Amino acid sequence: MHELQNEFLSIKINAVGAELSSLKNLETGVEHIWQGNPEFWTGQAPNLFPVIGILKEGKFIFENKEYAMPKHGFVRHNEHIRLKEKTADKLVFQLDYSAETLEIYPFKFSFKISFQLIGKSLTVHHQVFNLDDKPLYFSLGGHPAFNAPLSSNEVYEDYFLEFDRKMDLRTYILSEDGLVSDSTEGILDNEDKIRLHKELFANDALIFKNIPSKKVALKSKNSGTVLSVAYKDFKNLGVWAKPGAPYVCIEPWLGIADVEGTDQNLKTKEGIETLAAGKDFQAAYTIDIN
Repeated sequence: MHELQNEFLSIKINAVGAELSSLKNLETGVEHIWQGNPEFWTGQAPNLFPVIGILKEGKFIFENKEYAMPKHGFVRHNEHIRLKEKTADKLVFQLDYSAETLEIYPFKFSFKISFQLIGKSLTVHHQVFNLDDKPLYFSLGGHPAFNAPLSSNEVYEDYFLEFDRKMDLRTYILSEDGLVSDSTEGILDNEDKIRLHKELFANDALIFKNIPSKKVALKSKNSGTVLSVAYKDFKNLGVWAKPGAPYVCIEPWLGIADVEGTDQNLKTKEGIETLAAGKDFQAAYTIDIN
């Protein structure tokens, strides 16, 4: 674990996958990151790159060649990502392309992710460098899981998500094999709150494409705002938990899982980002602890 703290917050980052494994409020002693109880889910806050979710048949096609790619890409669980810089307020990790990555992702890249503490905020900043002589095709996103409830005298149903504006929101239904279908279900009708309950994720994640809101707060009806996540650099948002588990994931995404009708061509994959040779791309989200 790599650790960092200021007067308000402390964080721990797992060396494997550069995964946020602790975000603690030092004033209250409250741990906000799910601690990976295997009864529900061993993840905590995996980093998603260069794909989000599942690819159809676990593969994509690039220039008439097939490549196998695991769910959410290869940064999570990766033991080769390295701490490149540590300052008083920041940890920076880096993963560069290798012979191993080129076998499943035919691009020369450098992926950096940094965690910076500023007051009672944690900013997670992503930077992708295209080191190749051709365009780079990628998605990226976050998957932090936040504990809820936070006290023994509360239940999951005491908590809700409140967006920074009222919206009409529909979620895209996932197929049995995890692909995004054309079917949708209404979640908000000129509203700003999603109430957490045990059956909310019975059909897997809520998937909001091109969401107008760029900030959402996790709140308790008893104690008010717990934290908020601001994600202005991200087009899409996922919300998820294992049904019955005491956490909720707030997931800023650039990209989505494969759609059912995909031809598996990476260049035309829905939501894919394109980065010109020699260029870099940056996107960040911020977690504010109340």
